[in-house]
Amino acid sequence: MMSSGRQSAVLALLGTSISWGFSYVISAHLLQSFSPMGLSFLRMALTWAWIVILLYRKNETTRLSHQTWLLLLMSSAFGTLIQQPLYFEGLRLSTAANASLIYAAAPLAAIFLERLTLKTHLTTMKLIGGIIGFAGVAIIVGIGDNRLRLTAGDGLLFFAMLGMTASMMFTPVLAKKMSLRTMNLNSVGIGMLMMAPIAGSEAYAGRWIASNQSMPWILLILLAFITAVSGIWWTKGVAEAGPGTAAIFMNLPPFISLMAGHWIIGDPIRHVQLWGGALVLLGVFASTGLPLLKPDLSKTTDL
Repeated sequence: MMSSGRQSAVLALLGTSISWGFSYVISAHLLQSFSPMGLSFLRMALTWAWIVILLYRKNETTRLSHQTWLLLLMSSAFGTLIQQPLYFEGLRLSTAANASLIYAAAPLAAIFLERLTLKTHLTTMKLIGGIIGFAGVAIIVGIGDNRLRLTAGDGLLFFAMLGMTASMMFTPVLAKKMSLRTMNLNSVGIGMLMMAPIAGSEAYAGRWIASNQSMPWILLILLAFITAVSGIWWTKGVAEAGPGTAAIFMNLPPFISLMAGHWIIGDPIRHVQLWGGALVLLGVFASTGLPLLKPDLSKTTDL
């Protein structure tokens, strides 16, 4: 039976997956009204504003060491400076199906990176869960798109996936040095500052596109709120369950997007895609439903 802390982490990761399933659809739609860099920076800035509203407390002050700041900078560089721009540019040049399939490889990458960097024991069930989940996502997006075509954006999406996976390795370490609230406030703020010069150069070069209509901005504010909440849940899940286990949940959003598209706008679903979804769920269960080794987070505090 799972401990209460681990159960809470799994629920946080599940909530993140559901949120991401909807945010993928919104992001793809907003690329019709914003340039990739413009959307990436505006989303990050609004996400940080939401996180400040949700998490900031006047009486909480945390003094961080130089080493901790360095770890935060490295985590933000991988998770924001590399992942965010490459993801949106890759999505513009590729397809949502290809993006889902490439990100489905993140659990396998996380399992091996976790072993190399955090010395976490590589369990058979985590590896099997990652492989089963990847197969499920391949069935969902492969059948839905009939055939997948490689594009120039796929390479960008691959490096974006690696950037996100690498950033996850810092979370369990940082969770021992600060509260998860402090980690969220600082990491998103640092990421926004890192992206500001690139976004400014895009605007100066005239490649920045931002809609002058109200509806895209309303959707962007909603997307930022979803990103803020899911980011808070994601940090908690990665810190308590470990990167390898948390990354398995990255296979759920394509299935959730498939079901949401069917229920909301009536998109057809083929029976074989439901089998793909069943494989994704089986992969998640295989990786989280059995006892696994998790990091020692004795100094982690609640959000």
